Amino acid sequence: MPKTIAEPLATIPDVLRPWISEVRPMSFAEPPEGTFVQLPDALTKVVLRVTADGQRDVLAVGPRVRATYHEGKADISCVVLHLAPGTSRPLLGVPAAGLVGRVVQLDALPGGVARRFAREVRWLEPPAALPRIAEVLPGLLSEQADAGRTALLRAGVDALSVRLDRAPAQVRDVARELAVSERQLRNLFTDGVGVSPKHYARIDRVRTVAARAGSVGWSELAAATGYFDQSHMTTDFRALMGVPPRSYFTGRLPATTPCQAIRIRRP
Repeated sequence: MPKTIAEPLATIPDVLRPWISEVRPMSFAEPPEGTFVQLPDALTKVVLRVTADGQRDVLAVGPRVRATYHEGKADISCVVLHLAPGTSRPLLGVPAAGLVGRVVQLDALPGGVARRFAREVRWLEPPAALPRIAEVLPGLLSEQADAGRTALLRAGVDALSVRLDRAPAQVRDVARELAVSERQLRNLFTDGVGVSPKHYARIDRVRTVAARAGSVGWSELAAATGYFDQSHMTTDFRALMGVPPRSYFTGRLPATTPCQAIRIRRP
C-alpha cells in the first residue's frame, strides 16, 4: 500500500479555526519506506520547514491537482498549516488560483501580511511552533477577510465535499441553494480555493476513494462518493492519480521523483 502523510494531527487552537482547517506536524529521521505519495489536494498550505542542513523555509504550497510520487527523504522537520477556503488572499496577498502547482517562499509574495508572518515564525522549531502561530496570525488577519464572501465560499465547499452521511451535491444545485449563478460560484472558488467547483469536487472524491478503499466494495464506494458508476470513478481516479484504483492499491505506481525536484519559485 502506498504511503501518504499519516502523522497525527495537532489540536487546532480555537483562535486559529477561522483561518486554519488542519495542522499536521511531520518529521522524518529516516526516509519513509516505500513510495511517498502526495495526493491531489485543493487546499493551499503554509509550511514551516527545517532541513537536515539547517535551512529554514516558510513556504506557500498551492493546490495540487494531480498526485505526485516521491522517494523518501530523511532529516526533515516541518509543520503544515492547511488554510481554510478563502484564507489565501488575506494571508498571502494573492488569489489561490495564482498558486496552483507552485511552491513559493512566503516572504517573496506581494502581501505585507505574508512577509510579516514569515518573519515571525521562520526561527521557530516546527514541533513547538503552534502556540506562537496562534499568537501572531489572528492579529494579522483580523481585518483582512471579506466575511460574507468567505461564508458563501465555505458553504459551497461543504456542500461539494463527500460526507459520511451523504454524497456531494451537484454544482448547479449548490449555486441555486446559495442564490448565486454558477459563474459567480466558479469565481468564488477560483479566488478562494484555486480550482473550479467541479475540479474541487473531483479532487475531494478521489481523496475519499483513496482513504476508504477496502472498507466497502468498489461499486458501493463509487455511489457513496457521488460517481455515476464504478467506471466513472475509475476514470476520475486514473486522471488524478496516474493509475487506476486497483493498480494504486496493489502498489503498481508511476515512477518516483525526488522530493527536492519540486522547485521553489518566486512569483
